[in-house]
Amino acid sequence: MKNLILLGYMASGKSFIGKKLAKKIDFDFVDLDEFIESKEKKTVKALFEEKGELYFRKVEKKYLSALLSRDEKLVIALGGGTPCYYDTMDALVNDASIETLYLKVSIQEIIKRVTNETAKRPLIAHLKTEEALIEFISKHLFERSYFYNKANHVIDANQSADTIVENIIAKLF
Repeated sequence: MKNLILLGYMASGKSFIGKKLAKKIDFDFVDLDEFIESKEKKTVKALFEEKGELYFRKVEKKYLSALLSRDEKLVIALGGGTPCYYDTMDALVNDASIETLYLKVSIQEIIKRVTNETAKRPLIAHLKTEEALIEFISKHLFERSYFYNKANHVIDANQSADTIVENIIAKLF
Protein backbone atom coordinates (compact mmCIF):
# COMPACT_ATOMS: atom_id res chain seq x y z
CA MET A 1 0.00 0.00 0.00
CA LYS A 2 1.37 3.36 -1.02
CA ASN A 3 -1.39 5.90 -0.37
CA LEU A 4 -4.33 6.35 1.97
CA ILE A 5 -7.07 8.61 0.69
CA LEU A 6 -9.49 10.20 3.17
CA LEU A 7 -12.75 11.38 1.69
CA GLY A 8 -16.07 12.60 2.96
CA TYR A 9 -18.27 15.62 3.29
CA MET A 10 -17.06 18.97 4.58
CA ALA A 11 -16.25 18.94 8.30
CA SER A 12 -15.91 15.16 8.39
CA GLY A 13 -12.39 15.57 9.77
CA LYS A 14 -10.38 14.59 6.70
CA SER A 15 -7.50 16.97 7.39
CA PHE A 16 -7.53 16.71 11.18
CA ILE A 17 -7.70 12.90 11.14
CA GLY A 18 -5.29 12.74 8.20
CA LYS A 19 -2.56 14.62 10.06
CA LYS A 20 -2.93 12.43 13.16
CA LEU A 21 -3.04 9.23 11.10
CA ALA A 22 -0.01 10.16 8.97
CA LYS A 23 2.05 10.96 12.04
CA LYS A 24 1.07 7.69 13.72
CA ILE A 25 1.95 5.49 10.71
CA ASP A 26 4.93 7.58 9.50
CA PHE A 27 3.41 8.66 6.16
CA ASP A 28 3.52 12.20 4.76
CA PHE A 29 0.25 14.15 4.90
CA VAL A 30 -1.18 16.30 2.11
CA ASP A 31 -4.42 18.27 2.19
CA LEU A 32 -5.41 18.44 -1.48
CA ASP A 33 -7.09 21.86 -1.13
CA GLU A 34 -3.98 23.32 0.55
CA PHE A 35 -1.78 21.74 -2.13
CA ILE A 36 -3.91 23.34 -4.85
CA GLU A 37 -3.77 26.72 -3.09
CA SER A 38 0.04 26.55 -2.92
CA LYS A 39 0.32 25.66 -6.61
CA GLU A 40 -2.32 28.10 -7.88
CA LYS A 41 -1.33 30.93 -5.49
CA LYS A 42 -5.02 31.48 -4.65
CA THR A 43 -7.46 30.20 -2.08
CA VAL A 44 -10.01 27.58 -3.08
CA LYS A 45 -12.69 30.19 -2.42
CA ALA A 46 -10.97 32.66 -4.80
CA LEU A 47 -10.57 29.97 -7.48
CA PHE A 48 -14.29 29.17 -7.27
CA GLU A 49 -15.23 32.86 -7.43
CA GLU A 50 -12.79 33.94 -10.14
CA LYS A 51 -12.54 30.92 -12.41
CA GLY A 52 -15.61 28.84 -11.56
CA GLU A 53 -16.16 25.33 -10.30
CA LEU A 54 -15.35 23.63 -13.61
CA TYR A 55 -11.86 25.16 -13.67
CA PHE A 56 -11.36 24.18 -10.04
CA ARG A 57 -12.41 20.56 -10.67
CA LYS A 58 -9.96 20.31 -13.58
CA VAL A 59 -6.97 21.55 -11.58
CA GLU A 60 -8.06 19.42 -8.63
CA LYS A 61 -7.90 16.29 -10.80
CA LYS A 62 -4.52 17.34 -12.24
CA TYR A 63 -2.95 17.92 -8.82
CA LEU A 64 -4.38 14.73 -7.33
CA SER A 65 -2.83 12.78 -10.22
CA ALA A 66 0.48 14.52 -9.61
CA LEU A 67 0.41 13.58 -5.91
CA LEU A 68 -0.49 9.96 -6.66
CA SER A 69 2.41 9.63 -9.08
CA ARG A 70 4.94 10.48 -6.36
CA ASP A 71 7.03 7.66 -5.00
CA GLU A 72 6.24 8.19 -1.34
CA LYS A 73 3.70 7.00 1.19
CA LEU A 74 0.98 9.63 1.56
CA VAL A 75 -2.18 10.22 3.51
CA ILE A 76 -4.19 12.56 1.28
CA ALA A 77 -7.26 14.46 2.46
CA LEU A 78 -9.48 15.13 -0.54
CA GLY A 79 -11.86 18.04 -0.87
CA GLY A 80 -15.47 17.07 -0.24
CA GLY A 81 -16.36 17.13 -3.93
CA THR A 82 -13.22 15.54 -5.35
CA PRO A 83 -14.56 11.96 -5.56
CA CYS A 84 -17.74 13.14 -7.29
CA TYR A 85 -16.24 14.46 -10.53
CA TYR A 86 -14.90 12.76 -13.63
CA ASP A 87 -13.97 9.11 -12.98
CA THR A 88 -12.01 10.00 -9.86
CA MET A 89 -13.69 7.67 -7.37
CA ASP A 90 -13.64 4.64 -9.66
CA ALA A 91 -9.98 5.27 -10.51
CA LEU A 92 -9.05 5.51 -6.82
CA VAL A 93 -10.97 2.41 -5.78
CA ASN A 94 -9.55 0.35 -8.66
CA ASP A 95 -5.92 1.29 -7.93
CA ALA A 96 -4.34 -1.53 -5.88
CA SER A 97 -1.81 0.85 -4.31
CA ILE A 98 -4.53 3.01 -2.75
CA GLU A 99 -6.88 2.48 0.18
CA THR A 100 -9.85 4.86 0.21
CA LEU A 101 -11.53 5.66 3.51
CA TYR A 102 -14.87 7.44 3.73
CA LEU A 103 -15.12 9.38 6.99
CA LYS A 104 -18.86 9.17 7.48
CA VAL A 105 -20.39 11.80 9.77
CA SER A 106 -24.04 12.38 10.65
CA ILE A 107 -25.81 15.47 9.33
CA GLN A 108 -26.31 16.68 12.90
CA GLU A 109 -22.56 16.44 13.59
CA ILE A 110 -21.70 18.24 10.32
CA ILE A 111 -24.08 21.08 11.23
CA LYS A 112 -22.49 21.35 14.67
CA ARG A 113 -19.00 21.50 13.15
CA VAL A 114 -19.74 24.08 10.40
CA THR A 115 -22.17 26.42 12.14
CA ASN A 116 -19.52 28.98 13.11
CA GLU A 117 -17.42 28.74 9.96
CA THR A 118 -19.84 29.00 7.04
CA ALA A 119 -18.05 32.10 5.70
CA LYS A 120 -14.87 30.05 5.14
CA ARG A 121 -16.65 27.37 3.14
CA PRO A 122 -17.55 28.41 -0.43
CA LEU A 123 -20.39 25.92 -0.86
CA ILE A 124 -22.34 27.12 2.18
CA ALA A 125 -21.18 30.73 2.62
CA HIS A 126 -24.43 32.04 1.10
CA LEU A 127 -26.69 30.17 3.55
CA LYS A 128 -27.97 32.46 6.30
CA THR A 129 -30.20 30.27 8.49
CA GLU A 130 -29.72 26.94 10.23
CA GLU A 131 -32.76 25.60 8.36
CA ALA A 132 -31.19 26.51 5.01
CA LEU A 133 -27.92 24.91 6.12
CA ILE A 134 -29.64 21.68 7.16
CA GLU A 135 -31.62 21.51 3.93
CA PHE A 136 -28.57 22.17 1.74
CA ILE A 137 -26.28 19.74 3.56
CA SER A 138 -28.92 16.99 3.64
CA LYS A 139 -29.53 17.24 -0.11
CA HIS A 140 -25.85 17.64 -0.99
CA LEU A 141 -24.73 14.76 1.22
CA PHE A 142 -27.42 12.54 -0.29
CA GLU A 143 -26.12 13.33 -3.80
CA ARG A 144 -22.48 12.73 -2.87
CA SER A 145 -23.10 9.59 -0.80
CA TYR A 146 -23.27 7.53 -4.00
CA PHE A 147 -19.59 8.31 -4.62
CA TYR A 148 -18.44 8.26 -1.00
CA ASN A 149 -19.92 4.82 -0.38
CA LYS A 150 -17.74 3.33 -3.14
CA ALA A 151 -14.73 3.74 -0.82
CA ASN A 152 -12.81 0.63 0.23
CA HIS A 153 -13.69 1.37 3.86
CA VAL A 154 -16.47 3.33 5.55
CA ILE A 155 -15.32 4.76 8.88
CA ASP A 156 -17.68 6.06 11.57
CA ALA A 157 -16.27 9.56 12.09
CA ASN A 158 -18.77 10.67 14.75
CA GLN A 159 -16.22 9.59 17.39
CA SER A 160 -13.10 11.17 18.87
CA ALA A 161 -10.17 11.71 16.51
CA ASP A 162 -7.97 9.26 18.43
CA THR A 163 -10.65 6.54 18.23
CA ILE A 164 -11.06 7.11 14.49
CA VAL A 165 -7.29 6.88 13.91
CA GLU A 166 -7.06 3.67 15.98
CA ASN A 167 -10.00 2.16 14.07
CA ILE A 168 -8.34 2.96 10.74
CA ILE A 169 -5.02 1.45 11.84
CA ALA A 170 -6.73 -1.68 13.14
CA LYS A 171 -8.58 -2.04 9.84
CA LEU A 172 -5.56 -1.57 7.57
CA PHE A 173 -2.46 -2.80 9.39
